Amino acid sequence: MHILLATDADWIVDEVTAALSGDDVSFAVCREGRVVSDQVDERLPDLAICDLQIGSMGGMAVTMALRLDESAGMVDHVPVLMLLDRSADLHLARRSGAEGWLIKPLDALRLRLAADAIMAGGTYTEGLASDAAPVEPMIPTAETEADEPKQAAESAEEEPVNAG
Repeated sequence: MHILLATDADWIVDEVTAALSGDDVSFAVCREGRVVSDQVDERLPDLAICDLQIGSMGGMAVTMALRLDESAGMVDHVPVLMLLDRSADLHLARRSGAEGWLIKPLDALRLRLAADAIMAGGTYTEGLASDAAPVEPMIPTAETEADEPKQAAESAEEEPVNAG
């Protein structure tokens, strides 16, 4: 498994690598958000972990850039786990298209649970009620794009309005 960790904080690198290290796990650490796409082009990670604050480009912008590249067919899907500074940042994570997020401070158990859930194709979200309404991501994802032809066909079936 290859994990791309995007953060400029040494303590986060230490926490994540300690929690997720193993014989079959490799890490690439990216300390500038604007370089994440280049790192993904070099080697597609199985999981990207993005700190909300990453130097010149934060985790939300990085996640949205990955989703935009994916929707353009430039890169395969990269599952993303965002590391949030506080629960007030939940709205950013929900709109970014990330599969999951943790609210700092971090601990090894939660990091492992989140990574395992996302790697298995699921999600891992903290700070939301179980009945929270879904939110549309700001950037189209593969799932939302699959719905677009259906929506276009439905709107084409509506009766035209005569302006005359």
